Amino acid sequence: MTTSNKHPDAPWRNFYGRVHGKTLKKAQVTYLEEDLAELSPGPVDWDVNPDRNPLDLDGMFQGKPVWLEIGFGGGEHLVHQAATYPDVGIIGCEPFMNVVAMLLGKIRAQELTNIRVHPGDVRNLFDVLPVASLDKAFLLYPDPWPKKRHHRRRAVTQEYLQPLARAMKPGAEFRVATDIPDYVRQTLIEVPKAGFEWLAEGPDDWRTPWSDWISTRYEQKALREGRTPHYMTFRRL
Repeated sequence: MTTSNKHPDAPWRNFYGRVHGKTLKKAQVTYLEEDLAELSPGPVDWDVNPDRNPLDLDGMFQGKPVWLEIGFGGGEHLVHQAATYPDVGIIGCEPFMNVVAMLLGKIRAQELTNIRVHPGDVRNLFDVLPVASLDKAFLLYPDPWPKKRHHRRRAVTQEYLQPLARAMKPGAEFRVATDIPDYVRQTLIEVPKAGFEWLAEGPDDWRTPWSDWISTRYEQKALREGRTPHYMTFRRL
């Protein structure tokens, strides 16, 4: 158990999960050294922005609509969305540095200019996102934390959902994908409490992926192991 907060005035936020994994490849180290600072959304963490001054998203993305992906994993979906929608700015948030390095390589390879990357706790990012600034958000195959005593660590708890709702515009879309039935249950209970409406009218609305969906490596693993993906769409009230 670690915490991403360093400043003495920062709130205590337990962080669970890996930050570093196996040794990075030489090219990945280069991506981190050469590209990460340039692709940062700005002063996010408490030690560099203790006053929690809001980010200038209009300046960052030249007034484009802004989307957020929470925990981008291998980065396939984030890169796909950025390439498909060049007139949108997308912030990806992920604390695991190995996959941050993977994403940076993909951004460089495709020469994408509409992505920013926060390599840390999304709760710190929530602190500095302006109110009603996000047009869309994604939570795709998040860590399931399957043991019941760990369910409070999930990203569909109010600790995450309330600040996300604060940062989203009325009418903004929030997409959640998971293959874990109990995560579906918790999502459908907790997300509406934070000020969202589930848009499903029938089974096809959660069984069928979105029209601009790209299947990620996590989803492919779930399908190989016989688990059923669920695609849930919510609207910020």
